[in-house]
Amino acid sequence: MLLIGERINGMYKDVAAAIKEHKKDVIKDLARQQAENGAAAIDVNVGPASADPMKDMEWLIECVSEATDARICIDTTKAKVMEHALSLCKRSRPIVNSTSGEKEKLDTLMAMAKKYNASIIGLTMTKSGVPQDAQSRVEIATQIVMAAQEHGIEMEDLFIDGVILPVNVAQPHAKEVLETIKQVKMLCDPPPMTVLGLSNVSQGSLYRPLLNRTYLVMAITAGLDAAILDVLDKEQVDALSSAEVLLGKSIYCDSYLDAYRKK
Repeated sequence: MLLIGERINGMYKDVAAAIKEHKKDVIKDLARQQAENGAAAIDVNVGPASADPMKDMEWLIECVSEATDARICIDTTKAKVMEHALSLCKRSRPIVNSTSGEKEKLDTLMAMAKKYNASIIGLTMTKSGVPQDAQSRVEIATQIVMAAQEHGIEMEDLFIDGVILPVNVAQPHAKEVLETIKQVKMLCDPPPMTVLGLSNVSQGSLYRPLLNRTYLVMAITAGLDAAILDVLDKEQVDALSSAEVLLGKSIYCDSYLDAYRKK
């Protein structure tokens, strides 16, 4: 499974302060720790408080690139910031995070992904919001797949996100997202990849780590290929690697927990 570290996000107070004060060591340490704990990609998001998203995103990418060779997942809703950030990723292939299902946005961001040889995450939502059921999510996923094919994006570089919402306010969505993951895998051959912003499921809830790792294992059994998550949560990564062993996705050895982080 592709693990994308979520911690370099301006929504976190320590990251917001580091961006504001340009504390490079804080960002580099977070990037390095995540890579050492299994993250093959690092999500970077300047957060809503940034006064200059273009400049701050450039600084974050510089910090992460100095700390690790991990892929950079560029997390922004601003097209100009996205393209500038993509142009800065020289050490490894970037990931566009993300497009939704509207045609204009799909065409703009798919073209960018193709131009910069990037993977792209497609959210199963539109301007109308997040659908209630799996069928409506899959219909949007179909449009995203068609747009990717039109722009020459390989299915291995397209990640469909079923968009999990907090269980404390949208409990029925948890089951619908699992069904979405299953159905997305039947859209075409080869199928697109699947991804979740995992921590959203527990937002505002008690027992967040427990909810996160439980839902992660459930999603893996449904066919999940990647997750944006807290790789510094050891029990969560241990649950993930154990699920992959039990599903035959990884070869068992007595040290499989350590082996997962080192592969």
